[in-house]
Amino acid sequence: MTTMRDALAPLAAALSRQAGIDARAIVAGAEEEAAELVAAARQEARTILADARADGAAQAKADAVTGRIHAERRARGMELAAQREALDELRTRSAAAVRTLRDDPCYPRLLDRLSALARAAGGTDLVVKEQPDGGVLAEGHGRRVDCTLSALAARAVDALGAEVERLWAP
Repeated sequence: MTTMRDALAPLAAALSRQAGIDARAIVAGAEEEAAELVAAARQEARTILADARADGAAQAKADAVTGRIHAERRARGMELAAQREALDELRTRSAAAVRTLRDDPCYPRLLDRLSALARAAGGTDLVVKEQPDGGVLAEGHGRRVDCTLSALAARAVDALGAEVERLWAP
């Protein structure tokens, strides 16, 4: 498993760098959209507060609390939706970026290395097949090792873990 990781380290590093670049672009747009949505939600909350004050001090206090909580929940929901969208876009762009490796002159060597890694991970008796979207899939006797480019890109994004959250942190 360490050999597979070592062999995939340059690919993972390249994918991670590209994913970071793509993610920052996606997040910049998402942050702008989220800021607009938060501003609109805050404006709505201020409007709710003003209306509640007109209905009386006691009722206004209850309405303000309720209005603020709802506005904050809506704003948080919009922020989380923007983050989910940014992460989905990162996954989509990462997968598209690694598929371009098929056009690289070194791609046949990458296929050979992925085939060897798949067999090393799952057993030499696995049947390894090149996949149309890139990479290989090895299967046999109830075992399956997915070394497709899309799967490797997804693993690279997943490997970022909590680091992805830094992309949309202030």
